[in-house]
This record gives sequence, structure tokens and C-alpha cells, in this order.
Amino acid sequence: MDVRECIYTRRSVRKFLDQHVEWDKVGEILEAGRVAPSAGNLQNWKFIVVLEKDTRKKIADVCLQQYWMTDAPVHIIICSEPIKGKRFYGVRGERLYSVQNCAAAAENMLLMAHSLGLGGCWIGAFDEDGLSSTLGIIEEVRPQIVLTIGYTNVKPLMPTRYKLENVVFLEKYGNRMKDAAATMGLHYAKIQRGIGKTKDILDKVNKKVFRRE
Repeated sequence: MDVRECIYTRRSVRKFLDQHVEWDKVGEILEAGRVAPSAGNLQNWKFIVVLEKDTRKKIADVCLQQYWMTDAPVHIIICSEPIKGKRFYGVRGERLYSVQNCAAAAENMLLMAHSLGLGGCWIGAFDEDGLSSTLGIIEEVRPQIVLTIGYTNVKPLMPTRYKLENVVFLEKYGNRMKDAAATMGLHYAKIQRGIGKTKDILDKVNKKVFRRE
């Protein structure tokens, strides 16, 4: 799976199979988070891996009773160290960069999980004090994101997305492009990818035909 396919096919998954996730795959997911970009290379994050079912139930409870989370065999809680951000970048480092850094790590982890054949979901709705208490998180550290990871047999469709021209401005805010995709050559890229996929399909069909003959 190349990067483009991984990005375009990743989905938020909320249904998981009762299947163990290999520890080496958990390690690869954590490594993907570890190498994420961060402001000034602060890396002011900590990752908590939760496997115990009873603890996962408690996490689901403090995540506004989202009990579907319990079925995910792996929970990864991404925490920030805002004091470290403040030390180097003041209030902006404390309140913004620390959150952004954790978000970058989370997306890396979700993409890696997807590339390994696993499903995942990003949860940001939780009682922070309750989650900190459940996991023994010290006062100087703040939980930012809970990731649920596991095997799944569901393939959610891509939700509706805005077109590029609705979200892209050129040179200054509000200066829209009439057809951003065409301007940036994305239509041509899609056509070329479509041609490539068609060629692969035809090659497979031809091979089957020749084998029969």
C-alpha cells in the first residue's frame, strides 16, 4: 500500500473483531507516532498502551460512555507535556503546539495501523480528569487523544468531503479558484491512475484467458 492509497482509504472504524493484535504491529504503530513532526522537535508527548479489558471499559466510560470502544483490543492514549512547550515557546507552545504535536503523532499512528491491515478511531471526547485518574496521569501531563486499534471486517465508505475549490484560497484568504483540481492537475493525475488500474485489470484477464487456452 503506497502513501496515497493509505491516506485515501483510511477510515474511522468503530467495530472490531475479537482478535489479538500482534505486539510487533503495536510497536510499529508506536514507532510511527514517535517519529512524527513536532514544534522545535520538542517531542513533548507520551503514549500509554492499554490492553486490559477492565481498563478499556473504564476508558470507554469516561469517554462519554462510548462503550463500543471496549471491543478494540488496543487503546493508545496520547498525552502532552504542556510545561515543556511553555518553557520553549510560552503560552503558544503550551496551548497550541503541544496539542498540534499530539495530533501529528495520532495521524501517523492511524495511517500506520491502516497500512498494517488494522482499523482505528480517533476519540477526543472524554472527561479529562476521569481519564487521568483512571490511568494515573500526573498533573503536569494532559491526555489529548485516545486511539482505538484492532482488526475489523467493516469497510466504511468515504464520507462526503468538500471540493478543493471550497477549501483552497490562492494568495490570500477568500480568493477562490474556480476549479482548484483542474488548476493543480489533479484531474490528469486521476485519469492516469485510472488508466493504470484498467491496464492491470486487462493484464489479469488476458493471463486467465491464455491459461484456459
